[in-house]
Amino acid sequence: MRRKMSSKEILKIDGSFGEGGGSILRICAGYSVLFNQPINIYNIRANRSTPGLRLQHLLGLKTLADLTNGKLSKCDVGTEEITFIPGKEIPKQNIDINIRTAASVGLLLQPLQIACLGYNKPKEIEILLKGGGTIGKWAPDLNYLENVTYNLFKSAGFRIELDIQKYGFYPKGGASTICRMYPQNKKLKPLNLTKLGNVSFVTGKIVCTKNLSNARVCERIKNSAEAKIKQELNLKANINYEYVDSLSTGVGVSLWAKSGTGAIISSGTVLGEKGTPSEKVGQEAAENIITYIKNDIPVSKYLSDQLIPLLGYINEPSKLKVLEVTSHAKTNLELIGRFTSREYEIKAHRNYSIIHFK
Repeated sequence: MRRKMSSKEILKIDGSFGEGGGSILRICAGYSVLFNQPINIYNIRANRSTPGLRLQHLLGLKTLADLTNGKLSKCDVGTEEITFIPGKEIPKQNIDINIRTAASVGLLLQPLQIACLGYNKPKEIEILLKGGGTIGKWAPDLNYLENVTYNLFKSAGFRIELDIQKYGFYPKGGASTICRMYPQNKKLKPLNLTKLGNVSFVTGKIVCTKNLSNARVCERIKNSAEAKIKQELNLKANINYEYVDSLSTGVGVSLWAKSGTGAIISSGTVLGEKGTPSEKVGQEAAENIITYIKNDIPVSKYLSDQLIPLLGYINEPSKLKVLEVTSHAKTNLELIGRFTSREYEIKAHRNYSIIHFK
């Protein structure tokens, strides 16, 4: 079954509003397909030092158009205005994406996963990504997505699986990843994450390139993080690590812990930088997750940004308890209001806030 190109009036969105970054583009593109709403985005990343589309945004838009047989206006790296008209009902089952840089694989997948929320066919969509970065700055790494974000998506009824065949780091990228999305046949379920509850165990994944193995970088990060967690929380931690082949040297850490309430709290992605001792990297990752656990926060600031587009689509009440409402989260909430009549409120308390989708 196919649907005609949308005859709705084009929704115009100023890409410089709110946090003014690439997330506006990613969410609007995904929501455009999800709600069959044509969009025109102008002033794309106008407040950034390099305005306009970056390669990961361009690839995301072109892939979305290809996946759904939509129409995308002519654009390239640096383009500051695009028009996108979503296309047919049933997306392709297989898509190949070639990424020439270290562009984030996780961010490239975001508009695709949002778009696929509204489909119930095909049973599986397989996306083969050649190149790009699996771990990098200002982006969720793939181990974090697989073990935190996508686990909570699964709780809501939407399953996404990742197969990391090769890791990629800045500046050369060179990753190889297979992403499988499974459109759901059942109604998506709301998430109510307002209590962290009991946490008894912390785990995670440290990934370093093999040229750092003689310096025992993974082991030093692991020992530092586990010692800090034991000292501050008196909790057992068992953090996995792996030395990998990659075109560029890199270090990435993500810690997470499941609680008795179904929450999954995380450190987010922490990168090792040249000149930063491994022990400090481990301590930083540990301190991030310790802060959330000590304050009974079930949703990290990074996770709230990723859950908001999902919960904005699910037409039942959901609640998220967060330590802070980030500028990304506020922008994402405002964007939902442009595509839907969904009501939400933010209740600020002394040490936390509640984001409530009504």
